Amino acid sequence: MDAVTRIERTLTEAVELAAQRGCPPRLAEAMRYAVFPRGARVRPRLCLAVAAACGDDRSPLADSAAAAIELLHCASLVHDDLPCFDDAATRRGKPSLHVAFGEPLAVLAGDALIVLAFQLLARSGRVAPERLGPVLMAVGDSVGVPHGIVAGQAWECEPSTDLSVYQQEKTGSLFASAALAGALSAGAPAATWQLVGERLGEAYQVADDISDAVASDEALGKPAGQDAAHGRPNAVETFGLGGALRRLERLAAEAAAAVPPCPGQAALQGLIRQEAERLLPKRFTAAAA
Repeated sequence: MDAVTRIERTLTEAVELAAQRGCPPRLAEAMRYAVFPRGARVRPRLCLAVAAACGDDRSPLADSAAAAIELLHCASLVHDDLPCFDDAATRRGKPSLHVAFGEPLAVLAGDALIVLAFQLLARSGRVAPERLGPVLMAVGDSVGVPHGIVAGQAWECEPSTDLSVYQQEKTGSLFASAALAGALSAGAPAATWQLVGERLGEAYQVADDISDAVASDEALGKPAGQDAAHGRPNAVETFGLGGALRRLERLAAEAAAAVPPCPGQAALQGLIRQEAERLLPKRFTAAAA
């Protein structure tokens, strides 16, 4: 079974837990709306790619870790779009969750997706109970404090912040978690994989900064110009467009170079380079071609 099929199957099974008898129907519908139809699923694909590179001898745990990370990502998007943060009307080319379902259900659906991520992991722990604790720690650390995506979002409430710290926490932490959880679910040493995730995550955020600065709402499927509108740190503002593009290339190269020796090293390095190219706005990839 290919990685995307595994991810979608596990996400579907997880979200169906919310649709069981007794759950408020509109809450279950809002949770499904937040997760489907799928986006790029970059983080869970990274998790499964690392697991495969490390042997992937406990696939159900790797699948659950990958899906849990995607649920946390989807929850963060729901909360990002709320009026108290970006007040974004669209996401992935459709009305954002609070526009479609109202702000109270958007808050609750985001909260429920966070909890569901850990419910999913807990249910999968019996396939490799000795590995569950480290996987839970890796995933939990990526979303909480002091260095997870909650902390990254909170830097927007401070009078000043370091751009690299902000991007590593708001975006890089979940990528680092994906790499770590992939290795840990396969019973492999995880420390050597952290830099892969951190650099790829920061590259992803730099690419997002570039798109936010130069792309249209239609191309993004969400409002553009949000960083400037909200006075947030942005790589284009800090380094200029050329500097941001060079930073993206450097971070992607560092992520690929950080992949440790393993049977899937070349394939994973190719995936990282492919993702870095995909993240660029089309006008830059066309120029490079």
